[in-house]
Amino acid sequence: MEIKLPVYLKYTIILLGIILLIWLMQMFKSLLVPLSFAMLFALLLLPLVHDLEKKVKMPRPLAILLSIVLVVAILGMVVWFISVQVLSLTSELDTIGDNFGDLVDKVQLFLFNKFGIVPSNRSDLVRNAVGGLQDIATTFLGNTISMTTGALAAFTIVPIFVFCLLYYRDHLQQFMFQFVAKDRRSGVIHTVTNIQQVVQSYISGLMIVIVIVSLLNAAGLLLLGVKYAIFFGIFASILTIIPYIGILIGAMLPALFTLATTGHLFDAVLVVLVFMFVQFLEGNFITPLVVGSKVSINPFAAIVALLVGGEIWGAAGMILSIPFIAMLKVIFDAYEPLRPFGYLLADIDDVAPKKHAKVTNWFMEIWNGLGRGKHRDDDRNNAA
Repeated sequence: MEIKLPVYLKYTIILLGIILLIWLMQMFKSLLVPLSFAMLFALLLLPLVHDLEKKVKMPRPLAILLSIVLVVAILGMVVWFISVQVLSLTSELDTIGDNFGDLVDKVQLFLFNKFGIVPSNRSDLVRNAVGGLQDIATTFLGNTISMTTGALAAFTIVPIFVFCLLYYRDHLQQFMFQFVAKDRRSGVIHTVTNIQQVVQSYISGLMIVIVIVSLLNAAGLLLLGVKYAIFFGIFASILTIIPYIGILIGAMLPALFTLATTGHLFDAVLVVLVFMFVQFLEGNFITPLVVGSKVSINPFAAIVALLVGGEIWGAAGMILSIPFIAMLKVIFDAYEPLRPFGYLLADIDDVAPKKHAKVTNWFMEIWNGLGRGKHRDDDRNNAA
């Protein structure tokens, strides 16, 4: 016998369920965060492991181990490079302070000559600015040490989870089938396969975009002679996953660094222009060609996902939010009752009719109308 609940009670139960889910996610953060990263890496490594098993005839355990070692080596080199660059960058705070003092003198002299504003105490301004930079650097280094400790623990747990997920993937699939009737299993397999392929293409495409954008950013900064150009290029490319805000932060940091080191506003403006040009290329050409239109999240949904992920799991939640929101969109699109939510997450360009399609349809209607008119004229001539 089916129990029908009032609409308000149904939505109240759903809201309480969401609150309970968020509480459980925060309570079991130490387990769920490594497991989530493991699921993400398992999805990315699955095609490589499958090819090693089928084409190279490699045993499954060896194929999984080889894939994990490859990923760990790449991530280790990236983390090492960024750490060295950050430590070298913090060692130049004294030079930045001196340059900043000269810049403050120029600005105050300009304001006094043009507007009659009396200059403030230069030493206080420089001391406060440099002190703020040192506080930021100290906090950043402390957070880096804390994150490194957590990363060392994750480097031991996450690979184990990845190995288990890939090794027991057939067993996990059969476990999922225990909850599905036999006549519906083919549909479930199709849906799961579609989710897997779309998520893999989306995440791998994002990684390719980050690599391309980092190369373009670094090349532009190197042409301008900016110090730590490769570091700023990689850092800004990673931030591009945050729509609008990411490119702003990624451009302002090297621009302010250039302004502090050179003292010329024009150099900082050139840095911003480089990032604006690369962002134009990324939004209009690189991402549409690499990622494609299989999964596209609108900027508002992406920003909300980043904020929610940061509130629940901190920095790890922000990293995982974009891939997880992409997975949710695929699930919403596959399950008919949840398709409105998939529509809500989709980008406008994917759900709105294309302008060129409207023009094409209009042209075809005119062409078909002309064709029908010509046929009527031919029929009248033949009848005459």
